[in-house]
Amino acid sequence: MAVSERLAAELAAYRAQCGALGAWLEQVPTESFAAPSVLPGWDVRTLIGHLAGSKDGLQSWLATRENRTPGPPIAVADYVQAYAPAAAQITEQTIAATGDSSPGELIARLREPVELEAIADGAVIAGPRGPITAVDFARTRVLDLVVHCDDVSRSLADRDPVPLLRAALASTTRTLAELLAAQAPGRSVEVRVPPFVAVQAVAGPRHTRGTPPNVVETDPLTWLRLATGRALFRDAVAAGAVRASGSRADLTAYLPVLS
Repeated sequence: MAVSERLAAELAAYRAQCGALGAWLEQVPTESFAAPSVLPGWDVRTLIGHLAGSKDGLQSWLATRENRTPGPPIAVADYVQAYAPAAAQITEQTIAATGDSSPGELIARLREPVELEAIADGAVIAGPRGPITAVDFARTRVLDLVVHCDDVSRSLADRDPVPLLRAALASTTRTLAELLAAQAPGRSVEVRVPPFVAVQAVAGPRHTRGTPPNVVETDPLTWLRLATGRALFRDAVAAGAVRASGSRADLTAYLPVLS
């Protein structure tokens, strides 16, 4: 029995995006890793250390199903809400994971293979923020990787951005849209992020046929930044990066869904 299909697809997207980031970082001068990142208190090396540490732990976390009974799985929308309260712990773990590693050593860690024994999508693991299914945990790792790849790009804005590969960007876009639908349930606004996803959200009159009266449409990168608090909704609308129509199409009160 192999790794289940959905989980295999998420892990393949994760590995490929790690590879793309590693290849991009190999072209970055060593001194740039000491530059401050867009995340307060972290330089670029620490940001890469966070991603390397996260990748180091992926395989062991997915194996925790064999070590203890973690209990019923937490939905992704609830699981990620534990990130903000654990910010200090995450920073501490990141600093430890980064250590005194050189940029080359961190890049090598990003490129190490992830090898797993047979595991089902729905297997419940004891994740670092609580019990979660294996496939949902993999989705959170893809999300973390893609969001921080964009953070790296914004931190070193004088360079071409880190390539965000289609599979990883699609997974991240869909997960963030799922979070919005879970945190602001309803059917009064249709949020479209072509070509990957469209969801209905926000309480109010339900739309049943024809063109929805309230529509928000944007591209995947803008959606990533809006959903994680890297950009403001009003600014994106003013810049033309978001097209919002209808009296309920202002998502300011519902963003970010992850911070």
